[in-house]
Amino acid sequence: MKRLKVQGLFVIILLLWSACSEKKTDGHKKPIASATGEQPIALVIHGGAGTIRRENMSPEREKAYREKLSEALNAGYAELESGKPALQAVMTAIKVMEDSPLFNAGKGAVFTHDGKNEMDAAIMDGKTRNAGAVAGITTVKNPITAAYEVMVSSPHVFMVGKGAEQFAAEQHLDIVDPEYFRDERRYKQLMRIIDAEKTQLDHSSLREMELEDPYFNDRKYGTVGAVAVDEDGNVAAATSTGGMTNKRYGRVGDVPVIGAGTYADNATCAVSATGHGEFFIRNVVAHEIASIMRYTGKTISDAADEVVMKQLVEMEGSGGVIAVDKNGNIAMPFNSAGMYRGYIKEKGKPHTFIYDDENEGL
Repeated sequence: MKRLKVQGLFVIILLLWSACSEKKTDGHKKPIASATGEQPIALVIHGGAGTIRRENMSPEREKAYREKLSEALNAGYAELESGKPALQAVMTAIKVMEDSPLFNAGKGAVFTHDGKNEMDAAIMDGKTRNAGAVAGITTVKNPITAAYEVMVSSPHVFMVGKGAEQFAAEQHLDIVDPEYFRDERRYKQLMRIIDAEKTQLDHSSLREMELEDPYFNDRKYGTVGAVAVDEDGNVAAATSTGGMTNKRYGRVGDVPVIGAGTYADNATCAVSATGHGEFFIRNVVAHEIASIMRYTGKTISDAADEVVMKQLVEMEGSGGVIAVDKNGNIAMPFNSAGMYRGYIKEKGKPHTFIYDDENEGL
């Protein structure tokens, strides 16, 4: 009888030990599974907002954009799925778009009035609220990597111009000749805009230019961005741009301004913006969305809509944002005619969108 009691006690101890063990995290430190499953992972990207209409888009060009957006989504999601942090996922997605001439970032950056490509980028970690940004750089192949190095390898947040380029070289990043960024389509765009400034075009001429070159109206827009949440519930945001076509005087937009075009905080959300940068700076758009969530308890969708669809509209500011919170909820509002955008929450199932009438299924 005593032996049976001992054996029974031993079984109870084993059961208790097993139950406790199930509550521990695995080697990747995954959160404890809830009734609805494990911590969700998600990635959201954008490739710029502006006057993007079906009548201005050939089937071939639309296909190219959707394929590149899908490639960026799949590449970033692969990082999340393998247990990499959100920071790595957003950088990976951004680099895919920086390497494509389809977007106004990296290889496809627009030209300044002086015929140069000057790029800006920023990245932010929602867990620590550490951030890095660069502006006016011309030789770093992937500007987002320079922003990342500023964040992790320096005591600073923001570097510009030659100093930022020198720092990037010291971090052994890929340095290229400025000619690497030259894209003839973008250069012709600059020439057309400069010519347009010299003459007073009538309405029919302007319409003709829009149909021939859908980028004409969007010379103040164009950016790529990514936000993500990883298996630990940490969020991150990254944004990269070639800035404004025909810009002068060292103009810098909202992208590298932490809180304006880029922001991340685990307590609220991660945001990347695209649009007319001056308005996004004046409204501190990315931080404003996070603040509304923090102080009013509104959802990420409601907070993003309030800023993009109301505050910006009231100031006649055009553009959009992408955002994600730690629970994998996402938002992609924009008040322009279109925005290249997409999200992925499951392997092999990227969702891409361009126009304002597409059902996003959110």
